[in-house]
Amino acid sequence: MSIGLIALLDDIVGLAKVAAASLDDVGAQAAKAGAKAAGVVIDDAAVTPRYVVGFAASRELPIVGKIAWGSLKNKLIYLLPAALLLSFVAPWAITPLLMIGGAYLCYEGSEKVFEALFPHGAHQHEAAVGEAVQTAQSVEDEKVSGAIKTDFILSAEIMAITLGTVSEASTTMQAFVLAAVGIGITALVYGGVALIVKADDAGVALATNDRPVSSLVRRNGNGSSSVDRALAPITRGFGRGLVRAMPVLLRILGVVGTAAMIWVGGGIIVHGLEGYGFAWLGHTIHDIAAAAAHALPAFSGAVEWLVTAAGSGLFGLLLGAVLIPLIHYVAVPLVKALRGGKKARKHTA
Repeated sequence: MSIGLIALLDDIVGLAKVAAASLDDVGAQAAKAGAKAAGVVIDDAAVTPRYVVGFAASRELPIVGKIAWGSLKNKLIYLLPAALLLSFVAPWAITPLLMIGGAYLCYEGSEKVFEALFPHGAHQHEAAVGEAVQTAQSVEDEKVSGAIKTDFILSAEIMAITLGTVSEASTTMQAFVLAAVGIGITALVYGGVALIVKADDAGVALATNDRPVSSLVRRNGNGSSSVDRALAPITRGFGRGLVRAMPVLLRILGVVGTAAMIWVGGGIIVHGLEGYGFAWLGHTIHDIAAAAAHALPAFSGAVEWLVTAAGSGLFGLLLGAVLIPLIHYVAVPLVKALRGGKKARKHTA
């Protein structure tokens, strides 16, 4: 074998080692960033199932698939290049953009609370904003669109956290880590959501199956029938338990999802305000949370997180309560006036 060929092989081996090390580095950085974004990921998983509630079972997975595809596009097509571009061109714009998204989450979550407390007023508000729909398809499209909009804000927070974790890395490494985190979190969140929304169907199948394990056990020959008879009541009982539990779980997730929108949105605003000379609000919430954790040292971590989330959520709820009438009485009439002006100019032209 010639020396030149040996040198070429050495170079190839060296490049392969560098590539492997780079992949390991991407995996490690993605895992680190994903761990930091875990709170937002949990919120995302809690928010999404409420968009599927009320639809026929045959439409649940297609709806989850549409939202998951929209989420993936949010992360990879829009947010990834936007995050890299803004980090170079206008890093100062990232925080205010996130705060605008946080305000939207506060509005959405507070609107759900308003709807639960004052259903008649909420119906009038939705009609004024123009969200009334007529057909089953339009209802589904509206739900999917709303879910993707909400996901955009949560995904932006995830990508911002990820970018902050790898801010010192090269642009290529940042792009790979952002893509890895985006794909991984989307698969994790919407895979979990799909399991949640179809768990009741699995429960029905188990509850109505007289011989749940016969196809597997009978291959063993003797004793299969007795095993079937012994396990059938257990699996049917488990199935009935799933059927009864899932509506309760979905209602709980709906409440948690609404609360998550409010506390994540409020948290984004509180954190953003710290960079504009209003750090006292975040410090006050932190001090209260630290005092509560000190009072209950056995559960200090959980208590501090709960108090911090409650403080951010209370601020987010107040902000959302202010935004609802602003949108109803200011933003909506302004948009209608602008649209009317455009139509008038078209007719005169």
